[in-house]
Amino acid sequence: MKKFKILVLLVFAFTGVIAQETRDTSYWKVTGNVSVNLSQISFSNWIGGGKNSVSGVGLFNMNGIYEKDKIQWDNTIKTGYGLLKEEEDQVVKTDDKLELNSKLGVQMKNEHLFYSTYANFLTQFANGYKYPNTADKISTLFAPAYLTLATGLDYQPSENFSLFFTPVSGKFTFVTDEQLSADGAFGVEPGKKARAEMGAIVKSEFKTPVVKNVDLGTTLTLFSNYFNNPQNIDVNWDIALNMKINDFLSANLLTNLVYDHDILIPVDNEGNTGRRVQLKQLFGVGLSYKF
Repeated sequence: MKKFKILVLLVFAFTGVIAQETRDTSYWKVTGNVSVNLSQISFSNWIGGGKNSVSGVGLFNMNGIYEKDKIQWDNTIKTGYGLLKEEEDQVVKTDDKLELNSKLGVQMKNEHLFYSTYANFLTQFANGYKYPNTADKISTLFAPAYLTLATGLDYQPSENFSLFFTPVSGKFTFVTDEQLSADGAFGVEPGKKARAEMGAIVKSEFKTPVVKNVDLGTTLTLFSNYFNNPQNIDVNWDIALNMKINDFLSANLLTNLVYDHDILIPVDNEGNTGRRVQLKQLFGVGLSYKF
């Protein structure tokens, strides 16, 4: 744990020193978007069958970039929450995400290389259940929560692509809920509320227009734990396809693929668990606003 404490102190000390230089707002560029996607379907004497349903998903993303001389500080917040209601069935959660990212870099002699520190925090807003069972939650706020801290090199050959690498990083998994902690959920030792890992990280980010009014963005993060099966790479891969219809209407296709060797997932109703690739996909059309 001493190594992790030293890494955390170095990251925050470096961030604190640079943050003193970022008080002038003229060097900030802030962008973001808000969207609400709704869908509804109903049937009356419909011979083909079906269920009446209504669903909605709200998304909010914001990005703030500070650039002055050789300093670059990139901050993002990504949130999403969605619900589905089918006839007399209970309301089901379809999306739930709270993610914070911060990457602070100092440009080196090579204009495309930055010495950077990186922090990522990921959790959710509300309880999650294995429906139709809503008596026993399987996740909640800060259970799990993931914190990644790293210092390394960031290669940025263009505004559309970056590749970050660090041989030394800390990845922390938190399960603050008493019951989930006792169950040993999310790879945390039963009874413990946190698990620390040290390893290497490779993170790539790419964004580009595909055609007019259609933008593609993707982020791939790979993590290898030096002290526990380093050959088993943790994967987190996000893809976002944003399609602008007009100033207030848009369509969004979002996918998230996750693999973590330490997380055991229920595979049947007999209590058996196994390691699996997790995949989430969301498509919606609705109101949007960019700023």
